[in-house]
Amino acid sequence: MADTMSGTAHASGHGSGQDVNKRDFLKLVAGASAAIGVGAIAWPLVDSMNPSKDVLALSELEVDLAPIAAGQAIIVSWRGSPVFVRHRTATEIKEAESAPMADLKDPQTDEARVKKGHEEWLIVSAVCTHLGCIPLGAKPTDPRGEFGGWFCPCHGSQYDTSGRIRKGPAPANLPVPPYAFLNDTKIKIG
Repeated sequence: MADTMSGTAHASGHGSGQDVNKRDFLKLVAGASAAIGVGAIAWPLVDSMNPSKDVLALSELEVDLAPIAAGQAIIVSWRGSPVFVRHRTATEIKEAESAPMADLKDPQTDEARVKKGHEEWLIVSAVCTHLGCIPLGAKPTDPRGEFGGWFCPCHGSQYDTSGRIRKGPAPANLPVPPYAFLNDTKIKIG
């Protein structure tokens, strides 16, 4: 009878070890299945928060510079806001570079506002920093103010040929959006 009891005890002891291994395996499988299920539910939700293809298409804009003659400017729309693209003349560049920093409300060098090697091109936001109007100066017949850049008729803010505020209530320069030259005649804004 002792042999029977020890055999039973031995068998149940060995069996409980297998039960523990099976239990650990089942816990591992259940945990992995739960993680995969949560991931399968969460991924579409997270992916739906990404911007759509049409929004991504608006985040970058390529502009052909070839048709813009020296002294001319155009207005393009980037992310729903207007942007000035101006082909500056040698005189406009010289005026912008020689402006005394002490005369500027928001001191910034012309060199900091243009790309090296492409100083003739100025790309700035076309939204006045005072109240969000669109300054005049893109058309050849538009008034450009005393400094030859842009003039905001709403409250009289005047910007120079580098888009820096020189006169009027606007507190800051026209912002320079992120842009890069793709080649000598094409830029990408954004």
